[in-house]
Amino acid sequence: MRDATVELKHGRLRGKTDRGAAAFLGIPFAAAPFGVNRMRPPQPVEAWNGVRDATEYGPTCPKGDYPPQYAQLFPEVTIAGEECLNLNVWSPDPAASGLPVLVWIHGGSFTNGSGSAAEYRGSAFARDGIVCVTINYRLGAEGFLYLGDGIANLGLLDQIAALHWVQDNIAAFGGDPGRITVAGESAGAMSITNLLSMPGTAGLFRQAIAQSGAAAHTLSAAEGRMVSGYLAGALGVPPSRDAITALPLDQVVQAARALTDEVRTAPDPARWGRIALDRLPFEPTIDGQVLPRAPLESLLSGAGSDVRLMIGTTLNEARLFFVPTGVMDLVDDATVEAGAAAYGLAAADVAVYRANRPGASNGDVLAAIITDWFYRVPAIRVAEARAASPGTAEPGNTWMYRFDYQSPAFDGQLGACHGVEIPFVFDTLDVPGTRPRVGDNPPQPVADTAHRVWVSFVADGSPGWSSYDTTTRTTALINETAGIVNDPAGGERRLWEGRR
Repeated sequence: MRDATVELKHGRLRGKTDRGAAAFLGIPFAAAPFGVNRMRPPQPVEAWNGVRDATEYGPTCPKGDYPPQYAQLFPEVTIAGEECLNLNVWSPDPAASGLPVLVWIHGGSFTNGSGSAAEYRGSAFARDGIVCVTINYRLGAEGFLYLGDGIANLGLLDQIAALHWVQDNIAAFGGDPGRITVAGESAGAMSITNLLSMPGTAGLFRQAIAQSGAAAHTLSAAEGRMVSGYLAGALGVPPSRDAITALPLDQVVQAARALTDEVRTAPDPARWGRIALDRLPFEPTIDGQVLPRAPLESLLSGAGSDVRLMIGTTLNEARLFFVPTGVMDLVDDATVEAGAAAYGLAAADVAVYRANRPGASNGDVLAAIITDWFYRVPAIRVAEARAASPGTAEPGNTWMYRFDYQSPAFDGQLGACHGVEIPFVFDTLDVPGTRPRVGDNPPQPVADTAHRVWVSFVADGSPGWSSYDTTTRTTALINETAGIVNDPAGGERRLWEGRR
């Protein structure tokens, strides 16, 4: 394939060939969010003259570093520059038309990540007939600080701006603006359920995929103001937008990172309240306008009911936070009981988890409980809400999965942890940076299965198994094959009724 040139609303682009796909990288979808635009809603990008080179990734949004134990598992890309609200496109053929489109929203706890991570390379989706787009959005305080001043959820507004750009321009890459699937993992998946619930996203996408993140992770307005007060205190300024944006960007980024590290490692419940359990001080806030109410409430009322959704988790999500840190081997009986109680479970409930895991360590049991509280049960609640919501244009338009492949990394202790499925879904097992997570010889058959499921859903609107309902609770268990079961770990699921 020759390096392609495309004509967009704002000018012409020259891309490159990447593994047989036409790739266009670092395309701005909004103006640089600095100067007068800093901590303000995204502004339109300006047109350019001539042919813009789009053969290299663009700048990344300002962010701190991952803690060392996670940096080895999720290699960060950091590229300097102000045009950080950019996206990347891989196309099977820009001269085609009507192709399905996948728009990827990266994870990273709303404080890290970028659309240019190597494992998000979209060439395998392009190989299989899908136009793949990966985006950046503002992170940390720049994207999610809530000050109660009428401006909120800038990171979500960035995502919406990117989706508007896709609507306006994707036909130039062969894509169909009426066949868009928006997908994300972790904070990206939490973003997906927020986008589903928001009135400002109607018509921007037809389908959605939420990997390991759901609608339970938002801040109330009071919690958002509490976080902004802590940040302003650390910076030594009043909690106002003008005062904070008057400071050097790096100073604000580092102060936000310090707060995030505090919440991740040693949160004081007396200081942080519910955020001590949630562990995300910078995340979407229910501000009453951009995000009018809690996403699950909106979904129960029918928001997003016309959008097809595939949602799921990995089997051992929380092992990511137990194994690399060494916590797995430090958990004793008392820690399990106290941890479970903090999440709302009684001793008899803990006994159910133990009985289902003969010979399991205390760390194994607590990781399973946290996996359910943080990831699996919130995903199930979204699926249940959609099954119960009024006005569903297409009944049976929600599908549930669980990714079960056990990584051999960390002597087999990592298992099917949080984020392990991503290089299988993107079929990017060749990326060296994935090795600490998936092992030195990750099985291609697992990637063949996972990638095929995602391609099938994006292209055809069904992943290949029956939709989810509260009677059968059909779920696909993805490994070298996609095994279909009803209500996996149903006994443990029922423990959380009325509690999560």
